Amino acid sequence: MRQPKSRPMSARVYLDHNATSPLRPEARAAMLDALQTLGNPSSVHAEGRAAKALLEDARAAIAQAIGAERRSVVFTSGATEAANLALTEALRREGDEAPLDVLLIGAGEHHCVLQGHRFPSDAVETLPLTPEGVISLDALEEALARRSGRRVMLALQAVNNETGVIQPVAEAAALIHAAKGVLVCDAVQSIGRLKTTFTTTDADIMFFSSHKLGGPMGVGALAFRDESLHLEAPALRGGGQEFGRRAGTENVAGIAGFAAALTAATADLAGEASRLADLRDALERHVLKVAPDARFYGSRAPRAPNASAFSLPGLAPRTMLMALDLEKVALSAGSACSSGKMTESHVLAAMGAAEREALRASFGWSSTQEDVEQFGKVLARVVDRMRSRHFAA
Repeated sequence: MRQPKSRPMSARVYLDHNATSPLRPEARAAMLDALQTLGNPSSVHAEGRAAKALLEDARAAIAQAIGAERRSVVFTSGATEAANLALTEALRREGDEAPLDVLLIGAGEHHCVLQGHRFPSDAVETLPLTPEGVISLDALEEALARRSGRRVMLALQAVNNETGVIQPVAEAAALIHAAKGVLVCDAVQSIGRLKTTFTTTDADIMFFSSHKLGGPMGVGALAFRDESLHLEAPALRGGGQEFGRRAGTENVAGIAGFAAALTAATADLAGEASRLADLRDALERHVLKVAPDARFYGSRAPRAPNASAFSLPGLAPRTMLMALDLEKVALSAGSACSSGKMTESHVLAAMGAAEREALRASFGWSSTQEDVEQFGKVLARVVDRMRSRHFAA
């Protein structure tokens, strides 16, 4: 397991890998190499064939990492496009005569799922979360019983982007498949951090994002478990690229970087998971040292090793976020997909938490113990300053 290089203590501390992880050197090298390739991968001349080879090598690497066939991987501009592509009534399994007509969504799903589907609103049902942020399988069973005889799709993330809570995807898949339905898994926050394959999830479709694991922004992928699923109405139509599932000239350099990042991220999953969990646990000890009454969301459920969502009673997360940023520590206040706006968390609301905002720290390949130690020092200063001002007022 390669250890990240230490950085000067005067440098900024970046703890927002769930939003974007810094570009890995392997991804940068793969992209620079691909940028030297001139051709369009749809062209038949030598230059085009060279670009096509890079594209297909990347597709094969990603397919191998997730346990899929090469042709099942469809490249997109990111996870949002992938969700919009997959979450549609126009998805059919070979041999099925009736289209999908019901979409079930976990209440804590990412906005690209909550707002990115192509089902009519009256065909969508939101399933509740437990207080620990896990989808209620009892509610799923009840929903399937009410929808008996109808074709159902469930959209469920593998790991929640705000809390890091691991969702019971395989268990949900068993229920969905017993009802002859389809499960689409948002694997954005699990791939490269936890073992994420079609075998571990038992999903029918998974989608991913490059920049969450150290690849470039603007690249993602959608993958099908097998060839029996067909998209009858692709969201983007044109030249027939990506086996007719997504038109548009592929971003070859970005895709090459994505594949290189994923290959690096999965080289030692267990070792890296242990390292990240140690960093997360150390961070939470620092939080408890300055705020023994701090609340950690989802901490009693299985969590991904790299993320912690917490709040300090009496201290506003938005103010904390800005104060930490001024002290060169970058955290998040939940999802990073609201064009820079800080909004109330629908995930915390679904968990029944009294708070609607929390701080999120998330680690990745470049995170170090020095980051955690510096965070602890800065947090102590910020909390002391904010509490002093509160009492002075």
